[in-house]
Amino acid sequence: MTGRWSAEELRRVAEAGELEIAVRRSDGSLRRWVPVWVVCAGEQAYVRSWHRRDTGWFGHAVRDRRARVRVPGLESDVTVEDVGDASPQVTAEVDAAYRGKYGGGADSMVTAAAAATTLRLSPG
Repeated sequence: MTGRWSAEELRRVAEAGELEIAVRRSDGSLRRWVPVWVVCAGEQAYVRSWHRRDTGWFGHAVRDRRARVRVPGLESDVTVEDVGDASPQVTAEVDAAYRGKYGGGADSMVTAAAAATTLRLSPG
């Protein structure tokens, strides 16, 4: 983890219905923006995919570990940390955040397969 979100940044991320993420290429340019659901837990921002894969935005994010994100009122470079095998406590906190924010629509995001795709986004 390289940085910490300010209280205002974290509030903006938490209030956003979706976060847009654009993974950086090796030359520093951005790939296309992709909307994903985002939650905050324990003063951290997390995103998940509904399944783990080596392609698309998720594969690039895991491999390249740097991206740019935006929500209303905030755009920031981030480092991406794969925490899919994190502690059961982190998994439970992120699951609860998805359920609390997205309700029954979050069912596909709180499966074991989805939990394995958990990425922590940190400013920096």
